[in-house]
Amino acid sequence: MDINFNKNEDHNKLKLSELRKKLVEVKLGGGKKRIEKHHAKGKMTARERIDYLLDTDTNAVEIGAFAGDGMYKEHGGCPSAGVVVKIGYIQGKQCVVVANDATVKAGAWFPITGKKNLRAQEISIENKLPIIYLVDSAGVYLPMQDEIFPDKEHFGRIFRNNAVMSSMGITQISAIMGSCVAGGAYLPIMSDEAIIVDKTASIFLAGSYLVKAAIGESIDNETLGGATTHSEISGVTDYKAKDDKDALDKIKNIVSKIGDFDKAGFNRVKTQNPKENPKDIYGILPASRGDQYDMLEIIKRLVDNSEFEQYKEGFGKTILTGYARIDGWAVGIVANQRKVVKTKKGEMRFGGVIYSDSADKATRFIANCNQKKIPLVFLQDVTGFMVGSKSEHGGIIKDGAKMVNAVSNSVVPKFTVVIGNSYGAGNYAMCGKAYDPRLIVAWPSAELAVMSGNSAAKVLLQIEKASLEKNGEKLDAEKEKALFDKIKQRYDRQISPYYAASRLWTDAIIDPLDTRKWISAGINAANHAPIEKPFNMGVLQV
Repeated sequence: MDINFNKNEDHNKLKLSELRKKLVEVKLGGGKKRIEKHHAKGKMTARERIDYLLDTDTNAVEIGAFAGDGMYKEHGGCPSAGVVVKIGYIQGKQCVVVANDATVKAGAWFPITGKKNLRAQEISIENKLPIIYLVDSAGVYLPMQDEIFPDKEHFGRIFRNNAVMSSMGITQISAIMGSCVAGGAYLPIMSDEAIIVDKTASIFLAGSYLVKAAIGESIDNETLGGATTHSEISGVTDYKAKDDKDALDKIKNIVSKIGDFDKAGFNRVKTQNPKENPKDIYGILPASRGDQYDMLEIIKRLVDNSEFEQYKEGFGKTILTGYARIDGWAVGIVANQRKVVKTKKGEMRFGGVIYSDSADKATRFIANCNQKKIPLVFLQDVTGFMVGSKSEHGGIIKDGAKMVNAVSNSVVPKFTVVIGNSYGAGNYAMCGKAYDPRLIVAWPSAELAVMSGNSAAKVLLQIEKASLEKNGEKLDAEKEKALFDKIKQRYDRQISPYYAASRLWTDAIIDPLDTRKWISAGINAANHAPIEKPFNMGVLQV
C-alpha cells in the first residue's frame, strides 16, 4: 500500500465529486420551477431538445457548461450563460448544437452569452462543422445592453458570422422554438433553413407592445409573427412544425441528407485502450500543486496501448515531447515534466519550468508535427520559464520566443489540457487560450494565473505594506499575516479552474478519464477542415 498514492487519490476524487455536484446544479438552468413552467407551455428545455436531437449523448462533449458561473449575481445569475452548446452526432454527422435556455432570464443575452455563442461559431468555422441553432430567446438583456450590443465581439458579430459561414459553405439550420425578437431575428433567417414551431414560437423585429407604441397599430404577437404568418404569408421561415419534437425531427431529416465532407486526412488506426490503468491518474497526481510527479506516468494512462515514442528523450528534459495515439488518432504530445531532472552535465532542473534547451526541443518538435500533419496535444503543468542571471545570459527570452512563435504559427490542430499549474508565459508557450487551441479543457486540479497564489500574495502584500507604511501605519506580525491571508484568499479564488471556466478561458472542466474522449472528438471535428495554410514561423531570434 502506497499511503501517498491513497491520499492523492482521495483528494482528487473529492475534487471530481465537487465537479459532478456543480454540473448537476448547472444543468438545472433557471431552476426546477422554471423548468415546470416551461413544460406547462408544451415546450422541452434546451437540454431536452439537444438530447432528443443527438444520436446519443455518449460521444457528445459540452462546451462552456460553467460559463457565467458566479457572475451577474446582482441580476439573478446566468447559469451556463443561458445557452447550452454541445458537439455531437446527428444522423451520424458531427455537428455543433446551440440551444437558448429560456429558463434563464427567458433566454436573454448577457455579455457572457454573446461570448459563448461566438465560441460555438468559432468551433464551427475552424472545423467546418454544421451548426444547429435552437432559438428561444428574449434578445439582449437590456440592463446590460452596453456590454453586449455595440462592440466588435458583441451581439452583432453573431449575424456577421452567419453571413461569413454561409459564404464558406458551412451548413446552418435553425429552429425557432420560442421567442425570437429584434436583432436576434436575423440569426435563424440568416441560416440556410429555418423551422418554426406552431403556437409556441414567434419571430419579429418588434413585438406587439412596441408596434403599438411606435406606429399605433394594435395586433397580437401570433398574428404579427407566429408560425402561420411566417410560413404562409411572409415566407420568412421554410418549415412549420407542430411541436418541439416535430421541429427536431425535421432537423434530423435535413442533416441526414448532407453530403460527405472533404477530409484533412489525419492518421487514424483502430483504437486501443491504455495498458496502464487510467484510474491510477487520481493517485499519481499530487494533492499539492507544488509537489513533484512523473508526467510520463500520466501520459501512459492517456495514450493507446500506453505507447509513447519520445523525441529527444535525453535532452531538454523538463518538457516531454513525442508521438502517440489517442483513440486511434496519431498525435504529437508536448508535456511539462513535473519531477526534478538532471542533465548529462549533472545540473539539476526544476520540474514544471521551461529552460532554454526544453524550449528549443519543443520548437523543433512542433515544426516536425506540422511537417508530418500530426495534431498537437499540450499537457500543461507549467510554472513558467527559468529566471536568473544564468538563464537570462543564456538567452532564455529568445528561446522562449521561438517556442511561442512555433505554437502561434502551427497550422495543425492544437488541443490543450490544463492538468495542474498554468502560470505566466508558460501558459502562452504551452498553447493557452490566446494561441487558438481547437479545444482547451482543464482537470479539477488546474490553476490558471500569472503566478501561484503564494507568490502573488507575497508580491501584493509588499505593495500593500509599502502603501500603508507611506501613510504612517505600521503592521505587526499578526496584522501582516491577516492581510496576507486575505490577499491570498482573494487571489486563490481567481486561479480556480471554475473562475477560468466561467469566463470561457477554458471550454470545460473534465474528469481526467474523459480526456481521451475530448481529444478524439476534437480531432474528428478538425478532420472536417483540410489544412490550407502553409507552416511558416517567419523571422526567428537566434
